[in-house]
Amino acid sequence: MPVELKVTEGLAPTEEAAILELLKAHNLAAFGESHRRELTIPLYDEGGSIHGGLVGYTGRGWLYVAMLFIPEDRRGQGLAARLLDLAEAEARARGCIGAYIDTMNPQALRLYLRHGYREIGSLKGLAGGHAVTWLEKRFDTTEASSE
Repeated sequence: MPVELKVTEGLAPTEEAAILELLKAHNLAAFGESHRRELTIPLYDEGGSIHGGLVGYTGRGWLYVAMLFIPEDRRGQGLAARLLDLAEAEARARGCIGAYIDTMNPQALRLYLRHGYREIGSLKGLAGGHAVTWLEKRFDTTEASSE
């Protein structure tokens, strides 16, 4: 049976969900259960609206920080480091051995490096002269094993 391939600019949500379910089924068969759990630490403003925060998940023994945003007027107060500390503590409690994150923001890159992350790869030459950097942080397991 011939296969028709066509480039499009997007799929209906149900079509995207169908591809995701097929990929999940394949990954489950190939790699086993991921034990994925969402991990979110929202920042609320005075009115109770989301103003920033950290969004990620744990799975396969690692924390992935997908998004970390601090509003301009709250930067420089240590909030990003506090969010990372909370997320990493929860990841350790869930049995994770480390965390990973990516960024295009040079300021965020400096923060992650100061916070104990190390660069594991980069893609340079993006439009506008930008680069994306991937980082990891392996948790100290001696603390957990000495308790």
